Amino acid sequence: MFFTEDFIQYIWKFRLFDRENLQTTTGETIEVFSAGLQNSDSGPDFHNARLKIGDTTWAGNVELHLNSSDWHKHNHTDDKAYGSVILHVVNRDDQPIILPDGRRIPTLELHNRISPDLYNRYHYLVFGNQQIIPCEGSIRFVDDLTLRNWLTRVLVERLEKRSGTVMAALNKNRGDWEETFYQFLATQFGFKTNALPFELMAKSLPQLTLAKHKNNPLQIEALIFGQAGFLDEEFTDEYPKSLKQEYLFLQKKYNLAPVEKHLWKFMRLRPQNFPTIRLAQFAALVIRSNHLFSKVLDIKDTASLRKLFTDLEVNQYWENHYRFDVVSKPVTKSLGQSSIDILLLNTFVLFLFSYGKHNQQEYFINRSLKLLEKLPAEQNKIVTNFDLIGIKVNTAFDSQALLELKNNYCDHKKCLQCGVGNKILRMA
Repeated sequence: MFFTEDFIQYIWKFRLFDRENLQTTTGETIEVFSAGLQNSDSGPDFHNARLKIGDTTWAGNVELHLNSSDWHKHNHTDDKAYGSVILHVVNRDDQPIILPDGRRIPTLELHNRISPDLYNRYHYLVFGNQQIIPCEGSIRFVDDLTLRNWLTRVLVERLEKRSGTVMAALNKNRGDWEETFYQFLATQFGFKTNALPFELMAKSLPQLTLAKHKNNPLQIEALIFGQAGFLDEEFTDEYPKSLKQEYLFLQKKYNLAPVEKHLWKFMRLRPQNFPTIRLAQFAALVIRSNHLFSKVLDIKDTASLRKLFTDLEVNQYWENHYRFDVVSKPVTKSLGQSSIDILLLNTFVLFLFSYGKHNQQEYFINRSLKLLEKLPAEQNKIVTNFDLIGIKVNTAFDSQALLELKNNYCDHKKCLQCGVGNKILRMA
């Protein structure tokens, strides 16, 4: 048999070995009351196990290795953290382990106590040549309850990790949720291609500064385009001329330093996605909505959240322009449904979850998950591949969970830590 130490730990944790007539390698009987709690930090693999060895009941730590000689290879002999080990569980006992005080550690050898069927399922998952995920031939046989519970867990894991970036930004913004939300939303308006310059623009232009000009749309547009670096040239059209005039005054008033214009990318983008159009849409949103995050917390239905972005009153100049001073055919410049859903997915869901977690309010965490259930699934290669192996992906809840499953479990073959992998391994 060929396997990893993780497999030995898995076997011990769930006691998936033949427990009849358990004995140490020196012939003492063993009775396992509790395998203990698995330790993910340094030190013995399992804490607080309860065992009976011979006539003595023990409570303490258990260490596991493929071979007992690995004890020395891992330099445990002189490590005091391992002095309280009450049992050494190994696949093969190739060397007795004697502690500095002369005590021989009781050893349980699992060789010949592991079911061939269990081993074969494990070997197929971890060492097979599957093309998409390790369990691609078996996952469709996993019951819906197991699959749904595990996808919910990995989705929460994904949101918890992503909320770390929100907490870091919130800390920099001295606990200001509105400012932090504004910065993250601006970043998402750049989508992938122009996320960085949008982020830099928002951080250079505080929301409070924009709020001071909420009754003057031209000045808000001037601040946004000016800070984005698009007003640093001479113009022919009256609209950009007016923006530049307003910006030069406001720049001096607030001592503003614009983003470098070269950071913005136009190449390989459809004109509707040009950064100038996205900036115009973002300006329209700022003009329409003050204290947007407070509104997000109050709005409970998805349709009303989408409505925040629909029919944004983008300055009429952009009806027949994609760039300043360059006339184009008249085309509506409103945000499309798919773009709105991306903004809801990447900003609104994340902030509802982060806010709920930070304030220990399950209500907002549940709202973030329910919002994911109302949004359509993303379309990408990972989603397509899961559909090919029989996993239907209907909502963003499904697609986000499967992205986390694929990237952080399947790709690393962490089948032993996966609820789906566990179910497959233990199928009769």
